[in-house]
Amino acid sequence: MLTEKKLLQDLTPEIETTGIRWYVTFLIFFLIFCVGIYALIQQIVKGHIVTGMRDNVVWGLYIVNFIFFMGLSYAGALISGVLHLFHTGWRKPVIRLAELLTVISLVIGPFFIFFCIGRLDRLPFLVMYPRIQSPITWDVIAISTDLVGCFLFLYLALIEDFAILRDYTDLHVKPWKKKAYKVLSLGFTGTEKEKKILSNARNVMAAMIIAIAIIVYSVLAWIFGVTLQPGWHSTIFGPYFVIAAVFSGTGLLIILMWIYRKVYHLEEYITKRHFVNVGVLLTIIAAFYGYFTFSDYLTKWYGSIKMDSMLIDKLFHDYFALFIFANYVGILLPCIIIAFPRFRTIRNITIAAVIAVTALWVNRYIIVIPTLETPFLPIQDTRPDWIRYSPTWIEWSLTLAGISVYGMLFMLVSKIAPIISISEMKEEDKIEIMK
Repeated sequence: MLTEKKLLQDLTPEIETTGIRWYVTFLIFFLIFCVGIYALIQQIVKGHIVTGMRDNVVWGLYIVNFIFFMGLSYAGALISGVLHLFHTGWRKPVIRLAELLTVISLVIGPFFIFFCIGRLDRLPFLVMYPRIQSPITWDVIAISTDLVGCFLFLYLALIEDFAILRDYTDLHVKPWKKKAYKVLSLGFTGTEKEKKILSNARNVMAAMIIAIAIIVYSVLAWIFGVTLQPGWHSTIFGPYFVIAAVFSGTGLLIILMWIYRKVYHLEEYITKRHFVNVGVLLTIIAAFYGYFTFSDYLTKWYGSIKMDSMLIDKLFHDYFALFIFANYVGILLPCIIIAFPRFRTIRNITIAAVIAVTALWVNRYIIVIPTLETPFLPIQDTRPDWIRYSPTWIEWSLTLAGISVYGMLFMLVSKIAPIISISEMKEEDKIEIMK
């Protein structure tokens, strides 16, 4: 039986002690981040000429990363919100990972937009002189609202755990951490009235972040859909982007479950059952995602509009391998692995998740780049490298820097708060006793 004492003994060592492997891993991430900072300085000093973006292909790897990370954040919001509202019993060990996935992705994603802007000094104009007719303005409003809502939802989920850590006398941490737990717990004492207020607040925020996530990612999709560019001008982009976001977020959640289970020896808490349940969710979402992908490309191909035909020809000739991987291998292979019980091992489900997440990133790449390489007015007698896009080391360095910051933030959070909610697990134990 998982008593509070056992939960604290199992889930607080990661907060109390920091091993050499943690420091080595963090140092590697930090060095990658420093290379990214150097690349950013080069880009600011020399301009966007150091990137692969030109007058024709004005968006590149940065926009791909922005869409990808924002999709991860909205997926985390949808997953954590739905699991919380439906009081799914098996959610308790993994829901915090979904909540952290949401907030950390939301923090990192917008930075790739900053990297894409040539005049960072004009960035405040988005707030000072917004144009309400512009989808970009609505995107700024939506992302800001989502960031505040998801931060609040995560904090409400952490309050009770902060109070437990504050009152745990055997917790051996630095004095500043103890003071931080005292401040962050907001004087929570665990009375029935306080628990009811906190539960109601979390329910309200869970419902809100689900709605916000759907709205915000739809707005992001509409930035593409309202243009007349071939490949983007589609009414299906709103739901298509939302489904794709949940697909990638579910895959990343499985990967995070595997990492934390392995590193912090949480086999007793994150079991095969959790991998199978989230894996089945991944399979269901993959079926929907495959349907939307098929519908999007089928209607373009069947419609025989000249520009759409040119785009599809480009995908099949210049991006054939990426197209097959993103839209066939990345969808069908995870379904096959998880659909058959004999393949449902923790390792196989994690491999399927890695394939799904990678394929989704590639899908975002072939949505953005080939369209920009297919202009309405054909460009003649011009240099091929002005029409074709190829990311430079600057763009790859900043991409890897974003991933490294992602890892560092997860590592830092795990040193402040338990990666598995103690209060959630304790509540589950009380329910079992009552039964």
